[in-house]
Order: sequence, then structure tokens, then C-alpha cells
Amino acid sequence: MLSNVKAVLFDLDGTLVDSMSMWKDIDVAYLQKFHLPVPKTLQQDIEGLSMYQTAVYFKKTFGIPDSLDEIQNTWNEMAYEAYTCTVPLKPAVKEFLDFLKEKNIPCGIATSNSRVLTEAILKAHQIEKYFSAVVTGDEVTKGKPDPQVYLTAAKKLQVEPEACLVFEDIPFGIMSGKQAGMTVCAVEDVYSMKDREEKMRLADFYIKSYEELL
Repeated sequence: MLSNVKAVLFDLDGTLVDSMSMWKDIDVAYLQKFHLPVPKTLQQDIEGLSMYQTAVYFKKTFGIPDSLDEIQNTWNEMAYEAYTCTVPLKPAVKEFLDFLKEKNIPCGIATSNSRVLTEAILKAHQIEKYFSAVVTGDEVTKGKPDPQVYLTAAKKLQVEPEACLVFEDIPFGIMSGKQAGMTVCAVEDVYSMKDREEKMRLADFYIKSYEELL
């Protein structure tokens, strides 16, 4: 898998950290504040969107009176404690990052999440030192499956897209990496188990744990 790879790019939520189910709970709690029901298709509708795009979706779909900045700030506040105190890394993440460092393979993050929460959880787990480039949803105009976030990360690392290996946990993320011209490894995650076959079809590789790569 790592043959001819000059850089490794990671999604964050569901790929490096176990946080996807928490976001579903936040969406429910947020809509409850406005006494609004949660549509059955909500998670499917917002999958892959940046936080800004999700705020636009919420405002238009549910008629939220708050500004887009206020919506995003509320979500950041709701998630911040969990990101700094309770959201865990997926098994063997640190060991795999150490392995890549030993191989002198630079790493980057390409996430739809906010800069505030991304930096918070990297610092909480003391893994920020492993990443030479961090691109968040705050910095791109198009969410996944558009390749913009991955192309931006590759550019920051000064590595051609075809020499990058991507780790992703959801179909839209896998599509984003593939559309960027990168090799993609799908990562198993409880939240996306329903999409397991689709993930295996879309990706070049599939792992249940980073332990398989050590």
C-alpha cells in the first residue's frame, strides 16, 4: 500500500478519531433547541459537507434564525469539551503515525471539520507534531466529494496528488480522494458499517484497524 507513496493524508472524524456518533447526537440536540424534528435522512443529506455548508443547509432547510457564524459557533461550543476530553483516537493511530515518521513520509489532514475543533483534538492527543499540513472545512469552498480539500492539502505538502495515499471512513470522502487522483484506503468505522460494501468498492484498500499496517 505504501509503495511509491510520498505523503499520507488523513480525514479526521471517523478516520483518526471516533467522533461520528457524537455529531449525530449534536445535530439532534441542536434541532431540539428550536423544537424541530430530526429528518430520517439528515445524516445522509449532510455527509461530506463542511461545517459552513452544513450551517447553510440547516439555515435553509429548518429556517434557523441565527446567522451562519452563530450556528457554527454553537456547534463548536457543543463539541469542544468532547473533543478536548473524551473523543478517543482510533486504535494504533499513534503507532502508525510513528511508523510513517520513521519512514520520513510527511502527513497531512484534510477534514470537513472546523479549524477550532481540529486543532483542539490534535493538541488533546498530542499528535499535532505529526502533521505538516492541516486543511479544514473553514478553508475550502467545496465539501467532499469534491476533491478541493485533498488537493489543497497535497499542495501545502508540495507533493503531487498521484503520490498521495488517503485514509477515509465515508463514501463521499473516498470519492473526494479518488477525484483528486490519489490512492485511497477506506477505514472501518462503526458509524459507516452500513456502507461497508460501497466503501470497499470505491477504495483501493480497506482496513479494519491501523494495526494491520504495522
